[in-house]
Amino acid sequence: MESRVLTGGATAIRGGLPLLRKPAAVMKFTTAASCGSNRDFPAGAVTAKPVGPLIAGPNLIWGRQLRPAILLEASPKRESIKPCSAAASSSAGSSDSSGEAKVGFFNKATLTTGFFFFMWYFLNVIFNILNKKIYNYFPYPYFVSVIHLAVGVVYCLVSWTVGLPKRAPIDSTQLKLLTPVAFCHALGHVTSNVSFAAVAVSFTHTIKALEPFFNAAASQFILGQQIPLALWLSLAPVVLGVSMASLTELSFNWLGFTSAMISNISFTYRSIYSKKAMTDMDSTNVYAYISIIALIFCLPPAIFIEGPKLLQYGFNDAIAKVGLTKFVTDLFWVGMFYHLYNQVATNTLERVAPLTHAVGNVLKRVFVIGFSIVIFGNKISTQTGIGTCIAIAGVAIYSFIKAKMEEEKRQKKAA
Repeated sequence: MESRVLTGGATAIRGGLPLLRKPAAVMKFTTAASCGSNRDFPAGAVTAKPVGPLIAGPNLIWGRQLRPAILLEASPKRESIKPCSAAASSSAGSSDSSGEAKVGFFNKATLTTGFFFFMWYFLNVIFNILNKKIYNYFPYPYFVSVIHLAVGVVYCLVSWTVGLPKRAPIDSTQLKLLTPVAFCHALGHVTSNVSFAAVAVSFTHTIKALEPFFNAAASQFILGQQIPLALWLSLAPVVLGVSMASLTELSFNWLGFTSAMISNISFTYRSIYSKKAMTDMDSTNVYAYISIIALIFCLPPAIFIEGPKLLQYGFNDAIAKVGLTKFVTDLFWVGMFYHLYNQVATNTLERVAPLTHAVGNVLKRVFVIGFSIVIFGNKISTQTGIGTCIAIAGVAIYSFIKAKMEEEKRQKKAA
């Protein structure tokens, strides 16, 4: 802790103890335990009490502004300064640490991050349900992928126009950095939709449950971050549980399987390089630029692969089944929910590590599967319930190990 003495006279700092040169008022060092109030200081911290007349201005600053209690001015006796700064610093440090621990899990940062995770899950569940309903009468994933991104781009342009948020300028260096991220985003998005359209939602989520392993491998071999064996092992029940929960609606299809695997790899690279791209720009503007660039990547395959079919009978069949109003409304809202859930996911990634983000993404799939079962009226099997419990337990084990490791690192750094 930095110690400084601000008085009318000169000050010398030796061995962590302030030496006062003939002060107008002699300062008595005591502990917070001996004071009448410890509102500003933790137990054991050094405080100061003036003995004799109080001079104008602050007498002593010890890390923060003091508000000492005024003793009787009639006491002319000079008090000696007790050499307890080292012990006080140690006690104050431990008290500060315990003060942080007292805040516990329910502090502002944790609650804010929890809110981001909740909104991410909520918006993603709505998107998946509405997206699957659209594919039941309009099975054109390339075109729907373009709609997802197009609605998001319009949303970003309107937000920039009104200044919420203010558009961040982009230079050639940032453009080069974001272009591969946008390509991975576009590839992962399109292949995910191809898989969703080709097979059951549960099967796609089963394959995509492997994403944490891809993230862990990429974090260690690309970013150079050492992933401990304990964290690797804690991911096993997460993936196993989600797989068990997804097997209820299993319907194997090579197109769906291959597309989901490509999506895993693409989103892994997107997450890692998006983390790097956030150093000079906020996450909201990062995702806005990624959406614009990704839309450019998605347009050619949609036009060449599905364009002729859509013009011949695709649009007409969809309108005949649900009507023009519902068709347009469904496309608009599925695009809006897609953009919002990805925006929140990007904001969440900014607050946590890529691997933590990946584990949260796996747990999100449990919620998606569970709500889809309720919405579409599927029966919940015993295997689904057991798998969900295993996945949640795996996430809890991972969180405990990660928190313990971070605490040990913090204590070593403090020591």
